[in-house]
Amino acid sequence: MIWLYRKLLDRCLAKLVRRGSLLVVWPDGSRSEYGRTEGFMAGIHLKTNEAVKRMSLNPGLALGEAYMDGALTPLNGSIHDVLCVMLDNLNDVRLPILAITAQARRLLRPILQANNASRARRNVAHHYDLNGRLYSLFLDRDKQYSCGYFTSDDMSLDEAQLAKKRHIAAKLKLDRPGLEVLDIGCGWGGMALTLAREFGAKVTGITLSEEQLAAARARAAQEGLADRVSFELMDYRAMNRQFDRIVSVGMFEHVGVPNYETFFRTVKSCLKPDGVALIHSIGRFEGPGATNPWIAKYIFPGGYSPALSEVLEPVEQSGLRTTDIEILRLHYAKTIAHWRRRFAANRDAIASLYDERFCRMFEFYLSGSELAFRLTDHMNFQIQLVRKQEALPLTRDYMVETERGATQFASAAD
Repeated sequence: MIWLYRKLLDRCLAKLVRRGSLLVVWPDGSRSEYGRTEGFMAGIHLKTNEAVKRMSLNPGLALGEAYMDGALTPLNGSIHDVLCVMLDNLNDVRLPILAITAQARRLLRPILQANNASRARRNVAHHYDLNGRLYSLFLDRDKQYSCGYFTSDDMSLDEAQLAKKRHIAAKLKLDRPGLEVLDIGCGWGGMALTLAREFGAKVTGITLSEEQLAAARARAAQEGLADRVSFELMDYRAMNRQFDRIVSVGMFEHVGVPNYETFFRTVKSCLKPDGVALIHSIGRFEGPGATNPWIAKYIFPGGYSPALSEVLEPVEQSGLRTTDIEILRLHYAKTIAHWRRRFAANRDAIASLYDERFCRMFEFYLSGSELAFRLTDHMNFQIQLVRKQEALPLTRDYMVETERGATQFASAAD
């Protein structure tokens, strides 16, 4: 039967690779070339018949697994080069096997993304409760695990992440000290600490990650901000207090489509009548889709990056008012490119924490994610929400003025 699986994969690759070129060395040593045009170039060696079989039946899952297991090795390049060829062509070609599996996953979203409180906690632990040193080896100093904001091409990763926090703070309109802020999905505490340190806010951060909770609490104590910043191990649905401001950065991707109405109803109930909320999330340009099966299995179980059309309806149903939407194009591609280079520079240290298979898994994840933003339909969006239209000025000038003021203050302090 291997001849049949090889024939299926051969036809799939012949249809896919129209731009650039891909060389494939099969398990028996024979070679096939696809594309042969200008564009990205790559080569792979498929070492086992089992890898050929699995890639012919479920390429969205099997490509990453074959690389992790060593059954697929890049030729004269890296897995990043291989994914450049694949994803660059997926913009123009819709493979039936990928369309079928994507549609199946869309139909199963009520199950795959149910994400009740217990499942949400397990999903978070899968990725965020890894060895804390891992993230310090490829993230910025503040351990911001979300899209940076590059106001110029030559910004460093640390500068872009600080710019992101100030950009979001400006949209929250923290115009007086002592405003109470809820940070949903606070990570290692960087956003909460910045809002307290630079804008005088009193922040409550909530997370489902025990590793992140311990790190965030330790940072607040070390910086002398424990009186203004607190962190709790809590599901967003359990919060029953009201706040002047609510911020959520890089958490909405873990909510799951079936829970969007609950999420925004919770935001509304936790927001004071004159309050402001800002939701920052990965999204997609081309309408509703499905999470890649490899990402769902190995990186973010239960995760999904929505189209705006899937977000705005539950916002409207919640009674919240959308006052501003911004799309961040390519900022995340630039961010992950920094992460990927840092990961490569610290690969030996990371391998000592885990193993070679883990390193391959993360390389595949970082490259695939960067290229999803650079070559396909992924982007980031920021949605500003209020309960009352009068909560904010009629123009966006206050955002620019606040952001510029924060930058000038930092420059003077330096």
